Parts: sequence; C-alpha cells; structure tokens
Amino acid sequence: MNMKKKMIVMAVFLVIIAMLVPGLSFADITPKVIQVTLQDMQLVINGQKSIRISPFLYEGRTYLPVRYFSENMGYKVNWDQDTSTIFVTSTAEEASKAVPSLDAGKWAPATLKRLQKMIDENGIKSSNYDPMKKPYAVFDWDQTCIFNDTQEELFRYQIKNLLFKMTPSEFAAAIRHDIPGDDFSPEYNNSEGQPVNIEKIGADLDERYKFLYDNYISLKDKDANKLKEIQATEEFKDFQGKLAYLYEAIGGTFSANVSYPWVLYLFTGMTTEEAQAITEESNDIALGEKLEYYTLTSSSRLPGKAGIVTGEYKRGLRIAPEMSNLMNVLRANGIDVYVCSASLEDVVKVFAGHPKYGYNVPPENVIGMRLEKDLDGRYKNEYKKDYPQTQQEGKTVAIKQILVSKYGYGPIFIAGDSQGDYNMATDFEETQLVLVINRVRKLSDKITLLAQKAVDSIGDPDTKCVLQGRNENYGMFIPQESTIRFGKTEAEFMRK
Repeated sequence: MNMKKKMIVMAVFLVIIAMLVPGLSFADITPKVIQVTLQDMQLVINGQKSIRISPFLYEGRTYLPVRYFSENMGYKVNWDQDTSTIFVTSTAEEASKAVPSLDAGKWAPATLKRLQKMIDENGIKSSNYDPMKKPYAVFDWDQTCIFNDTQEELFRYQIKNLLFKMTPSEFAAAIRHDIPGDDFSPEYNNSEGQPVNIEKIGADLDERYKFLYDNYISLKDKDANKLKEIQATEEFKDFQGKLAYLYEAIGGTFSANVSYPWVLYLFTGMTTEEAQAITEESNDIALGEKLEYYTLTSSSRLPGKAGIVTGEYKRGLRIAPEMSNLMNVLRANGIDVYVCSASLEDVVKVFAGHPKYGYNVPPENVIGMRLEKDLDGRYKNEYKKDYPQTQQEGKTVAIKQILVSKYGYGPIFIAGDSQGDYNMATDFEETQLVLVINRVRKLSDKITLLAQKAVDSIGDPDTKCVLQGRNENYGMFIPQESTIRFGKTEAEFMRK
C-alpha cells in the first residue's frame, strides 16, 4: 500500500503547479498557501525503466513536476530566476541521438572533421551548452555560401533588362555619386589607349539613358518584343557596355568604400519589394546558366567622349549544398547563424532566406549594405547614415554593433573567402574556427594568411583555420583543400 503524506507548500516555489492549477497564474506571484498531497508511485517509462516518484495530488488531479522524470527521458530542466524562464533541453546523451551531424558531401575530410568537432563542443550535445548564452556563427555570402556573386549578377541583369526606376536626372546623379574625377587606372583605358574618367563616360551614359528612358524605361506597357527591339539598338549596346565597364573601372581604381556602395545606387527609386523581385528573377536565371566568362564592348558607331570600352564578366551562380547543410546543422545544434555581406542587405535576404534555395536564414539574421529611403520607402542614392559599410573593417564594426551588443560576446565561427572577410575572421577572441573557401587568391589578399595557416595545420584536430577547395569550372566543392581555378585542370593550394 502506498503511503500518503499531507504537506503545506508555498506556491512561489512550485512553478509547475502555478502553470497547471486552474485559476492560478503567473500573475498570482504573491505567496499563497495551498494544500497538496504527496503520493509515492512507480513510473514506468517505455515499458522498461521504472523509477520512484512522488507526484502532487490536488483537488482530484495528479500533477507531475517536470524535474521528476525529465532526465530519465533524456531532457533537463533549468529555471532562470531573472527572466522567469523555464528551459527544457536535451541531455548530451539524448542530443547525440537526435541532433543531426554534417553530411559528408564533398567536404575535404579534415575540414569536415574539424567543423563537426566545433559543432559538438559548442552545440546542444555538449554538457556545457547554455541556452542563455547561445553561440553563434557568421558567414560571408558571395563566393562563400554560393559560387560567384549575387549582387554583381543582379547588376548586369538590371542593365540587360533595363530594370531601372530613375528619371534621367536621377540616373545622372546616381552614377556620379562620390566618384572622384581622376582618370581610371591605365588598364581601363579605351580601345585607343586613351584614359577614361567619370566625366567622359558619364556624359555618354547620360545620353544613352535618356534615349532608353524615352523609348522603353518610362513606358507603362512593356513586353518582351519591345525589350528585344530596344536591345537591338546601338544606344542600348553602348549603354550596356559602358555601364558594366564603369563598375569594374571604379572598383579597379578606387577603394572599396567607393565601389561597393556605388553599384547599389542603381536601385534608386525602387521599393524593397521591387528590388527583391528582380533579385529572385536574376538568381533563378543565373542558377540555370552555363558558368563562363563573356565580353561586352560598347558601340563602335557611338564612341562618344569615352570612346570604345570593353570588359570581361562572369556569368552564372551555383548553390553550395555543403554550406546550406552546415547552416542547417548549426541551427539544429543550437548555434545561431548569421550572414554578413558586402552586398545590399535586402538582396542577400532573398537568396539566404527563400526556402527554395535551402539556406533558411531568417531575414533578421542577414546583415548587409543599406541605403537611405525616402518617405515612400524607395531607395535613395545615399548610403545609410551612421551605419558601417559591411566590407573589410566595416564587417567587424557591424557585428559589434548588431551581434555583440545582443549576445555580449563575439562569434565562435566565421566563414569567408577574401580580404573583405579577413577582419571579421581575426578580430574576435571568441572565434574558435575560421573556414576559408579557397579561391587561390593573390598573395596581396590578406585571406591568404589564413589559407596558409589552414594548409600548415591540415589534420590538426584543434586548428583555428580550415580550408575548402572547389572546382570553379562547375562551381562545386571537391573533397580536398586545393582548388581547380576556372579554365584550369590542376588543383592549387596557393597562387604561384
């Protein structure tokens, strides 16, 4: 026969009863005296494990506090007094059964092993995991989580399809915004070897845009046939060749502080929804295109003040399933995932967050470049005031402002591919591991310092840097640290 005992219990100590007893709520936190009965019982779990428990009997009902049986079922319960929050988490043993590990995919074996170790030591499988102090990871986007650059692909898609919302005067202001009047670097001289600058090419683009605006961009009724007709004109050819060239010339001549925001000013007049709609269109087309380089040359019949200019550009995007799997596994292991990109924040949100692409990053977890907006919510050709440019040192500044201020500490993991990611990869003492996507960069790119560290420590179970190779001819990972550059057949660790 079970023995029953009468007890007087203060409700303030019985949070579980406060949740279950009818008429008693968290609003009733003032001390109350209720009479309950404790009854010794046997609890059988899954027909096998039997434990002795003492549930509460109150007004004909039995209440079983979670702590009495949770750990026997693979869970632990914690109570945070400051926030009045109950945390129910898996025990390390149970978590190891239910929480996913990384797919082998085409990871370099040593890189995969080190990534998994980092996840196991910091995620919910670890006995040291604290849901009140969740670890987090930060990824670069272009050329890291995907192959090639979504912002640059969208830029040329905009040009090809004349997807602009600017008047001619607004366009003229946008392409000149913060661009110095100096000649571009000699490598960007025109076909006759003459230097080009923003004054010369700006005058040509003004004229071409005015023609395209009057004959297509400003029209209310547009269709594929009208676009095809306008694309056949010399004005369009000159516009496409010179605007695409201008971005490369600015980037190759001036600092990233000038070139990175410049390409964003071509969204002037668009709403976020409009920009994201054309981003999705551009992504979907580029994902199906052949990976290749192609050339655009301005019109020989309309040389204008700048003359004839030529540029070579990349075509095509690819999803990296190993990176989407890494993001999803991190989240499943209780490690928050963020993206910090030098592309427009609203553009990256499409690729990182849309379910069809598989990365599943919440929009609020994407940090990127931002523009000011007018009262109607349309982008202006003005960078966001008092907000850092999220490239190079600016990535560290943004992470500190947005994430360190939220968590109180830095990221445990960083993934990147170029000099633009070097600062965020090295500026936080909490960072345990850096993943470098191997693009076989020139030695002048600081990311090679981390790539070399990764090469020197391949197989070290506690290395702070790991390297992952790709075959750029296909835009896919290969199971090794070295990369096969586009147009080549031999893999390389470092640029010779």
